[in-house]
Amino acid sequence: MTITLTMQEDWELWEEANQNCLQPSEREPFEIIRQMPKQLGQGYIRDIEVHPELWVMIWDCEYHDDMLMKISEWNHPLEFWVFLSGKIIDEYGGQLGEGYTSISGSGVQRQMIVKSPKSRRVGVSIHTLPDVLVTFFPDETGEIPQQLRLLDKGNDWQTLLYPETTMAIQGIAQQIINCPFQGMTKRMYLQAKVLELVALQLAPILSAQNKLQPSPRLKPDTIARIHYAKEILLSRLENPPSLLELSQIVGVSDRTLRRGFKEMFGTTVFGYLSNIRMEQAEQLLREGKLSVAEVANLSGYSQQGHFAAAFKRKFGITPRECLSGKINILAS
Repeated sequence: MTITLTMQEDWELWEEANQNCLQPSEREPFEIIRQMPKQLGQGYIRDIEVHPELWVMIWDCEYHDDMLMKISEWNHPLEFWVFLSGKIIDEYGGQLGEGYTSISGSGVQRQMIVKSPKSRRVGVSIHTLPDVLVTFFPDETGEIPQQLRLLDKGNDWQTLLYPETTMAIQGIAQQIINCPFQGMTKRMYLQAKVLELVALQLAPILSAQNKLQPSPRLKPDTIARIHYAKEILLSRLENPPSLLELSQIVGVSDRTLRRGFKEMFGTTVFGYLSNIRMEQAEQLLREGKLSVAEVANLSGYSQQGHFAAAFKRKFGITPRECLSGKINILAS
């Protein structure tokens, strides 16, 4: 027998089964145990918050029937999965379990059907938001490192990866399940093991990123909104909106706006604005009708020295040299 459920139906069954579940105990205030709906089988999920917005879930659920789940399009968080027993296969060929782990990036999950045979599922899953990556793995600017940005797609299609299971990954998953500690020591131990598990799953991806298939392109609607944002910047060079204001005007998140500019124009929103302003400044100086101070002000610089430094970085000469007609420009 095969049971077919939508995401909503599955969620409602779990909610109904746990309406009267106990709140976290004083001993483990960061852990909740959810019982599996009897209509589906027997078992439980232990939800443990190891860090703000970082959860590990320990699964031990035995399904009585084959399962077919209809996944709708939705905004998916960032998840890492390891099964020690049981498996799930999606309609595109991705497999979790029996030799493969799963990394589900943050972004829009495609509509799909996933199926799993009657089995006992034992494993762990890690659930978080991409901002947590900045907490543990920031780059020099305090942003998500370039190598990990495939895990944060915002309003675009998420990245789905299925790294192979290794003995090391199995070992860490087993240690999480069999954590020997209690209280705060347990939380500290699990936080370290969660980060270790994430590192092990990401290691082959980071070391061979050039071998990955290209991630899905931006949605046509998102591309149109990014172009709209560019036109707004061009029309308001002297008084541009902030990044947050611009994202609200065009109807995308500020993170999607930043990523879209990087993918489509090869630079950040600020970098694009700065580049256009510098090209305009160079043209105005060549015309010779305005002073360096006036051009700096039109370019959004209140400090003439800052303007001169930015101008020289781009063109290889100072604004005064440009104004005087020097032509050995080293445009970048």
